Amino acid sequence: MPSWRLLRALYSPDSYALVLLLILVTYALSTALTAAWATSLIVAVQIGVVWVTLRAARARPTTLAFANAALGVAALAAIASLVVNHQFHTDAIVAWVSCALYLAAPVAIVRHLLRRRTIDAETVMGAIAAYLMAGMFFAFLYRAIGLVQTHPAFFGAQGPGTFSQDLFFSFTTLTTTGYGDLTPAGNPGQSFAVLEMLTGQLFLITAVGKVVSSWRPGQGRAGLREKHDDE
Repeated sequence: MPSWRLLRALYSPDSYALVLLLILVTYALSTALTAAWATSLIVAVQIGVVWVTLRAARARPTTLAFANAALGVAALAAIASLVVNHQFHTDAIVAWVSCALYLAAPVAIVRHLLRRRTIDAETVMGAIAAYLMAGMFFAFLYRAIGLVQTHPAFFGAQGPGTFSQDLFFSFTTLTTTGYGDLTPAGNPGQSFAVLEMLTGQLFLITAVGKVVSSWRPGQGRAGLREKHDDE
């Protein structure tokens, strides 16, 4: 039954369905929680997201080793943030480490998808997950820049911005929606915004669009067999 297959995919620790769910949870927590203690919770969810992503993507041992080290640093920085009452340095460390993690994860996904011979539901979910993670990467990048850039502030008169504003700006830029209520006041923010626009459009057209257009729902079982063969 379709519902049973969906539940099984969400339960499986090596499924892109679970990766998508965790990305949505991370986004919701990041925008809804603003208290100092929320940093530790968000980092804990990020650890789950990256761990599940790298497992689903069959990441290389070197990538896993890098991710484990980065996750450890992020966890320590989050704990330190609670101890020292949410200070600048620990926030910046968490932001930069998160950038590295959300760059490594989608790269691992794309590498894995390129090796798959069958375009099935898992491939489609993987492509979407990589696309969303690109948006998360740029959001953390804007956050990191905003914490270290003071003159001018990242969003000019509106200040360095909160992380929820960074997420909003990132995804409206990635999709080239461009409401215009938040704009970087100078470089390097403006240059990275242009890079995100190009990345979003090119990835959407060349990767996600091609995968979705080539997907045939009947290939799901074949893709599942291939997935087990890869292991």
